[in-house]
Amino acid sequence: MWFTDTGFRVNGVHYEGSLLCVGNLLMSWQPKNLSEVTPESLSIFQTVRPVPEILLLGCGKYIQRVNPELRGFIHSTGMKLEAIDSRNAASTYNILNEEGRIVAAALLPYGIES
Repeated sequence: MWFTDTGFRVNGVHYEGSLLCVGNLLMSWQPKNLSEVTPESLSIFQTVRPVPEILLLGCGKYIQRVNPELRGFIHSTGMKLEAIDSRNAASTYNILNEEGRIVAAALLPYGIES
């Protein structure tokens, strides 16, 4: 998985906008910035089994603070949360996924600054 300012490239296919990844499953994801990332936008993780050990939240170009409600929701699913810039989130996801670990990523495009 590689990033662009407006989306992501996975196996030669460009995905415009945000991306939600669980294992080898990829899907377009609605949020356009961190303020649109809500428990509702991540509700799939209430039913995904096995539960990923960590959710890598790619915040765009810069690391951003995650609001307590969202952090609490993510922890209630049994996942740990790592909120980092999208470039490092995509890279970390690739590494952990290649190691066979059960991980998830919620990635905003790298060009997002707030």
